[in-house]
Amino acid sequence: MHEAPPTPSPTSPAVPAEPLSHGLKQRHLTMLGLGGVIGAGLFVGSGAGIAVAGPAIVVSYLIAGALAMLVMRMLGEMSAAMPASGSFSVHAERALGRWAGFSVGWLYWFLLVVVLAVEATAAAQIAHGWVPGVEPWAWVLLFMVVFTVANLTAVKNFGEFEFWFASLKVGAIVVFLVLGGLAVFGLLPDTDPVGMTNLTGQGGFLPNGWSGVVSGVLTVVFAFGGLEVVTIAAAETDDPARAVGRAVRSALVRILFFYVGSMLVIVTVLPWTAQQAGLSPYVKVLDAIGVPSAGQIMNIVVFVALLSALNANLYGSSRMIFSLAERGEAPRGLLKVSGGGADGSSGQAGGVPRRAVLASVAFGFVSVLLNLLWPDTVFLYMLNSVGAVLLFVWALIAASQLRLRARLEQEAPDALALRMWWFPYLTWVTLAGLLGVLLLMLTDDAARPQVLWSAGATALVLLVAVGREWREHRARRDL
Repeated sequence: MHEAPPTPSPTSPAVPAEPLSHGLKQRHLTMLGLGGVIGAGLFVGSGAGIAVAGPAIVVSYLIAGALAMLVMRMLGEMSAAMPASGSFSVHAERALGRWAGFSVGWLYWFLLVVVLAVEATAAAQIAHGWVPGVEPWAWVLLFMVVFTVANLTAVKNFGEFEFWFASLKVGAIVVFLVLGGLAVFGLLPDTDPVGMTNLTGQGGFLPNGWSGVVSGVLTVVFAFGGLEVVTIAAAETDDPARAVGRAVRSALVRILFFYVGSMLVIVTVLPWTAQQAGLSPYVKVLDAIGVPSAGQIMNIVVFVALLSALNANLYGSSRMIFSLAERGEAPRGLLKVSGGGADGSSGQAGGVPRRAVLASVAFGFVSVLLNLLWPDTVFLYMLNSVGAVLLFVWALIAASQLRLRARLEQEAPDALALRMWWFPYLTWVTLAGLLGVLLLMLTDDAARPQVLWSAGATALVLLVAVGREWREHRARRDL
């Protein structure tokens, strides 16, 4: 382990030394932070947000992005001070108790392996469109096998995959921003300056009022999920504290720039009424400015984004369940790592938690099977049960930071290399914002089932966590 907890709970089991390798480089972590949240939710899902908010989707992204940025700053503070492969699960245990670490760890693992099925299935549908002779299930199998092998061999393979995937996604957005900006000012061939017409026409900047902005926030906030993997991956770098600090600082502002900048270009180049939910607004803009084969180009970008997310989720889920096993919250057999040495340093593939990878991919395969067989029943219930889990995870990150920051300032102030802004006020603002999003989801007919099912799944995990602690307390009392 890199840092001992400031004041470990007397009931918490000792955490062994981290046996994972340190094969990730700073460039891997930086690009993971940049590309981790640039996925299909941005390239395709943003159309639904524009349809409800109009040009004010820019404000929706600013609000959602600010919320994500605050959460990541808190998480970065804790991860820089106390790096661990379990990241926020470890922090929650240290701050709030074993029940919190157990609950947030298992909920996040379940979230990743369920979403993994959505990504694998969506990527398979795109590939099937290119090669109709190969059935979607065969593509799913191929993707799962390829990324399982990549995650089993060496962590640097995961890092390289994500580096190039993220580079392609970031490059695509940069090109889009340049072309869109030129189109706005009429600097492309056969184009006239667009001006501000599309921002102020068609009902104005707020065609659906502030309620449209709020609906837009509900639509886009989950697109920022995935940033958390940066702090999980930081534990497998040579200098975790420095690496996570640099990754968080560099990623947050740039991600806001890519998201908000993209939306501003989209609603400036075309009227917001031209967008449709389910269709990529990027394709619409590229078609409008005369880019040939825009649809196929974006299909390639979305395909890469889905594979990138699949790879990152498999990595994140394996490290989370490994960390749970490390703390006695998952089967100890998952602690086995490749390499031969306890430090995982021998061999190119040393320090890889192969059993944790296989456990995660096994459940991922089950999720994919359920998605292929019963997408509108069994899998839909599973998907709803994790629909709001990200918000619960973010709330626990904020609650953990409130406790740990005060403790660190007293016991190890030098460890605070990266500090949360205006503590504790912005932390409380973030918690209030997350609660507000959840309450708004309860008032939305489409989002309400996600909150209710996710709350049920969370209650079930909490019940198991509390039951385990009660049994352990009773066993100690009877000794």
